[in-house]
Formats: sequence, C-alpha cells, structure tokens
Amino acid sequence: MAQRLVCRDCHRVLDVEDGEQCPACGSNSLTEDWAGYVVITHPEESQIATEMEITEPGKYALKVR
Repeated sequence: MAQRLVCRDCHRVLDVEDGEQCPACGSNSLTEDWAGYVVITHPEESQIATEMEITEPGKYALKVR
C-alpha cells in the first residue's frame, strides 16, 4: 500500500511504496516525519518557491525532520 512520504533532499511530497526512491531527484532518503506542505504551480512566479529553491511544480513539505 502506498503511503505519503517526503524526500529529505528536495522536500517533494510523494505517494510511494516502501523502498522506492524519489522520482524527482532520485534520492532514497524518504521520511514520514514532516509537517505542512505547499503546492507550487508556477515556481518562476512564486516567492516561496524562490526561497525554497524550487524550480518544478508540485507539492513540497515546509518542514522535514
């Protein structure tokens, strides 16, 4: 069963199976320990995306532990 995890490297919120890797950056460092998220639709126009160094649209966690 898929679960919602977050990539510790790029902070993307993912619905993945255990043992999978982040499809966005390829990292295997995924965690369930995160809080809040933001949906970025137009990163080139978003101040939050700029501050988080996000260049691709998607769902991103605000705090990853």
